[in-house]
Amino acid sequence: MSNLIDLQTQIEKLQKQASDIKAREFDSTVREILAKMQAFGITVKDLQGASAGRGKGRPRVATKGKAAGKKASGKKKAVGMVAAKFHGPNGETWSGRGLTPRWLAALVAQGQPKESFAIKA
Repeated sequence: MSNLIDLQTQIEKLQKQASDIKAREFDSTVREILAKMQAFGITVKDLQGASAGRGKGRPRVATKGKAAGKKASGKKKAVGMVAAKFHGPNGETWSGRGLTPRWLAALVAQGQPKESFAIKA
């Protein structure tokens, strides 16, 4: 059997290894999370709502049915998705609301006008 000092030494080594692995993988993990957020259209606000206990973290959307005919008493009505107003070269879309997405900001920084990506009605 190992004694207490040996076990504590092993624990320290393992904690240092875990810390090193976490530091190495942090940036790539953040990039993966950001890519998934962009792919699914998830915002920081969505994540904050999910942590506040709103079920699965999905945005609330007005539905048709029994409750749809009732008027809310002083509350704003839930609103569904907004139509896309801009599209990118790789199929990306943006409604024109909120922060400018990275793909559009990068193209504008390259000198292309934002209006050239507008979706014509």
